[in-house]
Amino acid sequence: MTSTATHIRVQDLNGIKRIEFVERNILDEANIQQIGEEISRVVDEQEVPRVVISFLNVDHLSSAALGTLITVNNKIRGRNGQLALAEIDPQIYEVFVITKLNKLFNIFDSSEQAMASFG
Repeated sequence: MTSTATHIRVQDLNGIKRIEFVERNILDEANIQQIGEEISRVVDEQEVPRVVISFLNVDHLSSAALGTLITVNNKIRGRNGQLALAEIDPQIYEVFVITKLNKLFNIFDSSEQAMASFG
């Protein structure tokens, strides 16, 4: 079953929510806020959230988007959930390294690896 939101696509794979972005460029402040709200709704649907966010189609990501990811991560951890990021473009991954966010997030090459990491 796949539900469709405005800026994200959500798949439920054996109780794990896989989120994919619709836009290639996540730069616009208003869009980022909406993306944050949409992801929050997905998190709220689960008692113990298990979420994989795939960056498969994303070419550009703003610092505001990184802030939203941190907020989502804190929300999921606050509910004893798990969050993994997957399929991040090497140029975007550089930003995670520079900001040391690669230490905060569990990042995987593929969604499959990310889902397999959940206990």
